[in-house]
Amino acid sequence: MTRHPDSPPPTADAPSPERERSGPSAGAPGVGRLIGLDLARGLAVFGMYAVHVGPAPSQGGVIGFLMELAQGRSSALFAVLAGFAVALITGRRTPKTGLAGRQAVAKVIIRAVILLALGTALTLTGTPVVPILAFYGLFFLLVLPLYRLGAKPLALIAAGWALVGPQLLYALKPVVGGRVFLSYGQADGPVSLFFTGGYPALTWVPFVIAGMAVARCDLAAKAVRMRLALTGVALAVTGYGGSWLAVRLVPGAAEAVRKAEEGPGRSSVSSVPPDSIGIFGDTPAGMLASAPHSEATLSIMAATGVAILVITACLAAMDAVPRLRRLAKPVIAVGSMSLTAYVYHIVAIWLLDTETSAVPPLHILLGLIASVTVLATLWSRFVKRGPLEWLMGRATGLARHIR
Repeated sequence: MTRHPDSPPPTADAPSPERERSGPSAGAPGVGRLIGLDLARGLAVFGMYAVHVGPAPSQGGVIGFLMELAQGRSSALFAVLAGFAVALITGRRTPKTGLAGRQAVAKVIIRAVILLALGTALTLTGTPVVPILAFYGLFFLLVLPLYRLGAKPLALIAAGWALVGPQLLYALKPVVGGRVFLSYGQADGPVSLFFTGGYPALTWVPFVIAGMAVARCDLAAKAVRMRLALTGVALAVTGYGGSWLAVRLVPGAAEAVRKAEEGPGRSSVSSVPPDSIGIFGDTPAGMLASAPHSEATLSIMAATGVAILVITACLAAMDAVPRLRRLAKPVIAVGSMSLTAYVYHIVAIWLLDTETSAVPPLHILLGLIASVTVLATLWSRFVKRGPLEWLMGRATGLARHIR
């Protein structure tokens, strides 16, 4: 069985929010440190594991429901958190300028290059998962010119891109090869990264820009958090509700969804097929669907709304309930080294050959979650950064030579 990658973009290559203080709200209890972001990353890591090695959502019940929740949403959450990573590096509330700005830009570029190389290397392992790291590196480069903008301009750009990008991708399908896509075993070339891969930049960059816009807000203010939460609700309701109505009212939309769900080559565990560009993009009516990885405007809106809700909930919970912070410490530890956790699970899938394993998927999933949680918790007791995060920090230290 072949699985569509729902591997969310790890953001732990950025400075850990637990150590980041920037902007006028930095002194606010719990918020300036933004440890809620690590909690959100940790939850997204578990969601990513569920998509890649967990049981099929079609099995139903509580387990099937949880597996379905992870589809598409965990990767979108990490993409939004990628915007936070860029903002944390370049100055969260107040973008860095002058020498500090040039060095911050250099750090982002170094990270992007490393992620492109690492993602390509993981792709060459031939696992049934499409690693997102190469796409993630490209996202960093594409949004870097926007790092000096404020929250409102970034939000407007994200909205405009989400509106135009999917339609442009649909129009470009005949030019970039129709439905002839790169296989999982091939390295991510430019066409794959921009158009035909599992996370085409043309439709995934809006998530990152939206994350940058959220990061620019005063997250210490409860009123701001409430407005962000309401924005998340509005986006989710518009995306999912609008799609629900469109599929039932627009001629051809329901049939496009049905064919996509029943067509050949679909994964037995994922809600999307192993090809790309969007499973509902074969007809204009199908572009109204909001299913995971449909690369449609409504899908981007809905997933962005869910991501904003998760992030604001995690931030608020870490401030409001100190005891919860202690209870969630193992999950926070995983989130603080999500790049390491991401590579860990790809390597585990490669070594264990989970596709042919006789071990039930649920057992594999629980084993991966338990092992990465124990390892991250133990590591964080002695070292502040994960191993790959430490290496990334050493590499980006070269930026200090920029003048």
